[in-house]
Amino acid sequence: MIITCTNCSMRLQVDDEKVPARPFTLRCPKCQHLVHAQPPAHASHESSAVTVGHSPASGHPRIDAPPPAPPFKLDASVDRAAAQAEKESGTESRELLRLLGALLQQGQQGGDKWEARRVLVCVGESFREPLARTLAEGQYQVYVAENKAQAIERMRDERMDIIMLSSEFDPVEQGAVYITREVNALRPAERRRLFFVQVTDTGRTLDAHAAFISNVNLIINCEDIEKSPRALERSLRDYNDLYRNFNTAMGVSPI
Repeated sequence: MIITCTNCSMRLQVDDEKVPARPFTLRCPKCQHLVHAQPPAHASHESSAVTVGHSPASGHPRIDAPPPAPPFKLDASVDRAAAQAEKESGTESRELLRLLGALLQQGQQGGDKWEARRVLVCVGESFREPLARTLAEGQYQVYVAENKAQAIERMRDERMDIIMLSSEFDPVEQGAVYITREVNALRPAERRRLFFVQVTDTGRTLDAHAAFISNVNLIINCEDIEKSPRALERSLRDYNDLYRNFNTAMGVSPI
């Protein structure tokens, strides 16, 4: 134990084994000043956070992992009502075309079991439910994030095929900026396997030049939410055709 004289600042070395368990006084050999000292405080094993079984920081809300974005499920009653309305309006052909497209896509997988594309919806609250419902009706596996934390956890938990993002997503935490940065930080091989869609109220749907400038794969205007499955299918078909030879060489399936 080292004790410093408060009068002359001389450092005194005291053997730890000879230090008493209670406060004590010693005389400085240089200036003869009385120095009052306290014994070193030893950590109690019985009261330590490790032996008790938890750390005070472990219960902090920022450390607890937030839940990932939950999957979107169509309400059966609403789904039946929508199907009835579609039948009455004479648009059964759209359903037939959708089923035909699904069968063609399944055939393109080389005989493998077809799996629905996974879509992470990160948009403003006003368009969140309509967009998720439209995609789910189009046979996409939809996950809806209400905030940045849910979106990141879902991206870490499972690889997404498509991310649909709007600038109104989680404005308090700058969710749009954060998700865009995460996508742009992906390695080229990972970024190539992700179809990034910008949902906006200013851009024009399927504007390839605007999409290139914004560093996204597709732009969908908010007024075209109901047409988003068709816009996605068209753009994904062109995208997969572009990388057909590359995907074949790498032994990976198209998005």
